[in-house]
Amino acid sequence: MAYRVVVAGATGNVGREMLNILAEREFPIADIAALASSRSQGDEIEFGETGRMLKVQNIEHFDWTGWDIALFAIGSDATKIYAPRAAAAGCTVIDNSSLYRMDPDVPLIVPEVNPEAIDGYRVRNIIANPNCSTAQLVVALKPLHDAATIRRVVVATYQSVSGAGKAGMDELFEQSRNIFVGDPAEPKKFTKQIAFNVIPHIDTFLDDGSTKEEWKMVVETKKILDPKIKLTATCVRVPVFVGHSEAVNIEFENEISAADAQRILREAPGIMLVDKRENGGYVTPIECVGEFATYVSRVREDPTVENGLSLWCVSDNLRKGAALNAVQIAELLGRRHLKKAA
Repeated sequence: MAYRVVVAGATGNVGREMLNILAEREFPIADIAALASSRSQGDEIEFGETGRMLKVQNIEHFDWTGWDIALFAIGSDATKIYAPRAAAAGCTVIDNSSLYRMDPDVPLIVPEVNPEAIDGYRVRNIIANPNCSTAQLVVALKPLHDAATIRRVVVATYQSVSGAGKAGMDELFEQSRNIFVGDPAEPKKFTKQIAFNVIPHIDTFLDDGSTKEEWKMVVETKKILDPKIKLTATCVRVPVFVGHSEAVNIEFENEISAADAQRILREAPGIMLVDKRENGGYVTPIECVGEFATYVSRVREDPTVENGLSLWCVSDNLRKGAALNAVQIAELLGRRHLKKAA
């Protein structure tokens, strides 16, 4: 069966990547529409590398009737307006914003981790995509949790500027260029200079001193994987264009060795284990760009706690952290529900 698919926010970083991945994975499409704000109406955008050009339509005037699936990458404010309209018209929304993630009536899905949760999508006809840093983390944690039961996770993230959109990428480029030629490198998008620097601050601060990005990792991991898992995060913006990295420390209820973990991760869906204990025997952000996998390296035992492991996790945040996961949800939806209803 082929589906009528909408990409809302098609001119942004994530929207463009959604179009690329739909084409790359040969998602069964009967018709496709690219939506954006009125500023982009009439522009043309390529559908992946197919050579097919799509004329961008104004989301404000779009008729959702008869469309099957909508991939949303338009931010929470716009999603609040348009997602209910699409859902009410019978078009299932897969939303990349944070708006619905913690709504108990909206499934929060990472297909390799909790595919069965998608069965509750009919309540709102909306499915939520997790935060980019959460998505790659739970893919790495899931097989280990199944094997030895995770009690506690301590994670430090190294998040690329593309997580802040095109403005973040532009700022890193412009500041880097300005520093080389001796011009000022004043921050605009970020709170401090991002070029040749790291910023331990993503999203707004909460009353307890954590940031909203860190809070998202905690609550989303609990919802997706297991509410019993304790997690603490420190989220850091780094001068990398694309690709999020995470240093992860895990405490388990049951014994698990580094060799056991390597064997489990090597066989787990969505994971590529690259763990040679030699120079260059690990994956860095620049190597994961454009790839589907979540890469895991540096798996080792933590001798400071009982049943502890540490590992390094890297993924393309525009793909697994956003666009790829959304398309995978659409594929899952088609297999489990839409195909049956056809």
